[in-house]
Amino acid sequence: MAKGELHYATLGDVARKIKAREISPLDLVHSMLSRIEAVDSSLKSFATVTPERALAAAEKAEQEIASGNYRGPMHGIPIAVKDLFYTKGIRTMGGLAVFKDFTPDYDGTAVSRLKSAGAILLGKLNLTEGAMAGYHRDFDVPVNPWDPAYWSGASSSGSGVAVAAGLCFAALGTDTGGSIRFPSMANGIVGLKPTYGRVSRYGVHPLGETLDHVGPMTRSVTDAAIVLEAIAGHDINDPTSLKHSAPDMLGHLNNGVAGMRIGYDRAFASEGLNAGLVTAIEDALIVLENLGAAIVDVKMPVDPATIGDTWFAICSREAFNAHAKTFPSRADEYGTHFREFLEIGASITDDQYAAATEVRNTFNKQFKSVLASTDTVICPAGGFTLPLPPDIMYGSTADLQPIFEGVQMHFTIPANFAGTPALTLPCGFSENGIPYAMQLLGPLLSEARLCRIGHAYEKATDWHDRHPTV
Repeated sequence: MAKGELHYATLGDVARKIKAREISPLDLVHSMLSRIEAVDSSLKSFATVTPERALAAAEKAEQEIASGNYRGPMHGIPIAVKDLFYTKGIRTMGGLAVFKDFTPDYDGTAVSRLKSAGAILLGKLNLTEGAMAGYHRDFDVPVNPWDPAYWSGASSSGSGVAVAAGLCFAALGTDTGGSIRFPSMANGIVGLKPTYGRVSRYGVHPLGETLDHVGPMTRSVTDAAIVLEAIAGHDINDPTSLKHSAPDMLGHLNNGVAGMRIGYDRAFASEGLNAGLVTAIEDALIVLENLGAAIVDVKMPVDPATIGDTWFAICSREAFNAHAKTFPSRADEYGTHFREFLEIGASITDDQYAAATEVRNTFNKQFKSVLASTDTVICPAGGFTLPLPPDIMYGSTADLQPIFEGVQMHFTIPANFAGTPALTLPCGFSENGIPYAMQLLGPLLSEARLCRIGHAYEKATDWHDRHPTV
């Protein structure tokens, strides 16, 4: 990034300039809209851009700040959200042809809280169909800004691309089996999947009710902390919402990692993986050790085949239930992969779902025990971003097998099963310039601790300061 490229500045830096009235929210929104118009025709991250609404919100923010009514670090910040979040008066399609004409009459809670904090919505971001792995042919596939030949992640792909390319200062994503973490990995940004129930899911198209999480995607750990603090907290409209107030994400962010115990299972974190990725993660461990953390051996209780099969059984059944109003009655309007996924869900019996849930519960006890013995466990955020022919993304489940095999969901599913937080952040690049990422896993409600560790790592490295040339 050359000096003066404001679109790649961090949210925190821009917030300080807005508060000091060195930057006008209106000028900032004009700049971001111009950038979207200039580059997103090739990146395809946005499903809908809302310039009139954004400019009106920017004018309001400018007036409020000028009159001394500064709401906090989100005030005047241009953001975007995955097109899975309900937005009043704006189409919310979820990558689904069956919802192409759906316009909610209210905002989802996370969107509403961002607006209350003063954030400015630029528009809605593309995603895979129904938040699964493939795309419906009526929708664009977002393009990885580091290299168009490479996968841009799933399912919050547009969110990952837009943040990485400097088209917004933060985005919201959802994560059912890795859908915040995979696009963050693929696009070289930070993704935070919070504790289950930490952020309300009210006003979000569901995929798997017991697996879905809402969280921020940003260009720095500090920015993720700022956004999470704005959107977290109990919501009476979501029965799974935790009865906790929003966490203090920033109070201890700079306290470092001295004395912390960081768990690492080398066999789990390296078997069958790209050697460069393994080296990058182990180099990150050395950085943290040099900052005063202790690296300790742990044993992750993960059998890749079992955890994958269990996730597919639970998620497909829950997705089938979630789409009961439109599937199978409008099955012909679904894309190939997602239709096949829902058909699998329809075939899962109550007994099979109960058996899968029992396997999940047994795993969760073992996994949480490992997490309780450390401050965090570090592992890959996924296998590795791989080159893919674009048309494969519209294909069948069989066509998409290279993705499932390549990303290795056994790294991400544990945190969805247990509802525990996970932070993904960049930790290097391959020889051909594709981002590497690591994942910090922690116990329930440990988001502030994970961000503290991630922030310490960022201060000691510069991976998060590198951006694609778009």
